[in-house]
Amino acid sequence: MKKDNKKVIYWLLIGCVLIFIMVIVGGITRLTHSGLSISNYKLISGTIPPMNDVEWQEAFDLYKQYPEYQKLNTHFDLQDFKDIYFWEWLHRVIGRFIGLVFIIPFLYFLIRKQLTKPTIKKSIVLLALGAFQGFLGWYMVKSGLVDNPDVSHYRLAAHLTTAFLTFAFTFWVALDLIFPQKKEVEKKLRNFIRIALVVLILQIIYGAFVAGLDAGFMHNHWPMMSEGKFIHETVYTEHQPLYKNFIEGRSGVQFAHRTLAYIVVIFIVGIWIKTKKLDLSKYQAIGVKLLLATLAIQFILGVLTIIYTVPVWLGVSHQAGAFLLLSAMVFTLHRFSK
Repeated sequence: MKKDNKKVIYWLLIGCVLIFIMVIVGGITRLTHSGLSISNYKLISGTIPPMNDVEWQEAFDLYKQYPEYQKLNTHFDLQDFKDIYFWEWLHRVIGRFIGLVFIIPFLYFLIRKQLTKPTIKKSIVLLALGAFQGFLGWYMVKSGLVDNPDVSHYRLAAHLTTAFLTFAFTFWVALDLIFPQKKEVEKKLRNFIRIALVVLILQIIYGAFVAGLDAGFMHNHWPMMSEGKFIHETVYTEHQPLYKNFIEGRSGVQFAHRTLAYIVVIFIVGIWIKTKKLDLSKYQAIGVKLLLATLAIQFILGVLTIIYTVPVWLGVSHQAGAFLLLSAMVFTLHRFSK
């Protein structure tokens, strides 16, 4: 029986699509402030939402025991609670479904001996990443159930970045199977794209910091942070010592996110310039074009998100844009690496 066949590729690509959906729903959950609506974790029974008035009231009473209700949402009635409960419940259910989609076909392919040894090893890494992602999700929620009715932006960044990295690795494994032939590599260009990928991941981390600190709701001008100021004074005066402004200060984190956006632009334009005179293969050329297109879309979405003070649809679109830009970067790196 043929190993690493089309079914395996479809399995991996379906996993990529599901992770994308998971991240989008996660973004909606964050922007609608729904993430702390479910304060317990039940792996099996938690997949079924409250089914009658008594169960809904019990869930609402549990929510009332935690800081978000006590400090922010004492005005909530049961319908308000149901509205935020839905997005967190959906986010968790999709996470469980992704786990099944990865585990069950993996065991099937393993039993049927349809995976090569390298793919088996990579698949085990994927399963470990998925399990770690689930743990980080609950670890993140716990940080908002103690005193401060908001999750730690560090834990949010870890949770979101792990989702992006899990997707990137899944996509890379699928590309390994789609393009099994090896070819000669231009190492300097490959290394340049690798650096660009690292910078993009750092930018994604800072995007999570912005989300976790609600830093997008301030300095809603572009290209200036405020009228007449490219660097607002709160960028470096909000915290002491100075470095804390750029990991915990709302102004400093937003400034870092803005600045990294320009650096990402420089790197991707650099990739385009470096490849202009090369005799590119079909898929290398597609990769570079995708990079430029997704970069332009993502940059515009970022600017609009700031100017319009983070409406839910724009915030989610910006997060989706980051996902698509990462996809283009991974595809391009793969085509210049293998």
